[in-house]
Amino acid sequence: MASKDAQKQRSRGLPGFLPGAPDPDQSLHVSSNAGNQGRQPGVPAPNTFLSTPNLDLIIIHQQVELLGMILGTETSNKYEIKNGLGQRIYFAVEESLCFNRNVCSTLRSCTLRITDNLGQEVITVNRPLRCNSCWCPCYLQELEIQAPPGSIVGYVAQKWDPFQPKFTIQNANKEDILKIVGPCATCGCFGDVDFEVKTVNEKLTIGKISKYWSGFVNDVFTNADNFGIHVPGDLDVTVKAAMIGACFLFDFMFFEHSLAGL
Repeated sequence: MASKDAQKQRSRGLPGFLPGAPDPDQSLHVSSNAGNQGRQPGVPAPNTFLSTPNLDLIIIHQQVELLGMILGTETSNKYEIKNGLGQRIYFAVEESLCFNRNVCSTLRSCTLRITDNLGQEVITVNRPLRCNSCWCPCYLQELEIQAPPGSIVGYVAQKWDPFQPKFTIQNANKEDILKIVGPCATCGCFGDVDFEVKTVNEKLTIGKISKYWSGFVNDVFTNADNFGIHVPGDLDVTVKAAMIGACFLFDFMFFEHSLAGL
């Protein structure tokens, strides 16, 4: 069943953005070289899963927290990270204070620890407490990506825009590598919500991060969300790790409350 679901989600991919597709502007070519800007000398790459050749689809499934549904409280988020065949490769767990989850809600500071199937932590995502408002152009959302834990390889930073959600993927020196542009309305309206991954000058789209619509019952009555990350297979592993972090950030910002994820 998981394999069939993964194949169905893969069918929603981007045929025009597949690795090896003709580049409309050679000067904008984005492949593993873009991510290498974020790799510091001597810093090892994340677990070999992300370096698998032609890995162009990463599926993230949030687990349903029955205790939170029954008590009506915020519990720590947990996610399964799968490959395009629906096989679980990583597992992510949120670490945060109960006070922060129930008072700061979707703005809460937290740490997401990503482990492989052997229980070894391979990626750490740190999220500080920050603002999230189209009326506030400062102190916006930001994530720090460590891969392996203790080695900073990049950041995901929100950029102020009064109309659209905009973010940048940055290297360890906080230099922009890629941009992510979301839709004006993230409610979904009974369909997928796509965040386009673009080059820094926004002239070329190289992939997308999609929040899949799970159906009316799931989206209204649970906080369980499903995401797909579509990127070129030869994109650097540290940038793929940052994409996973960006997916978590989008879940917190736009889809944490089920009614917002319609």
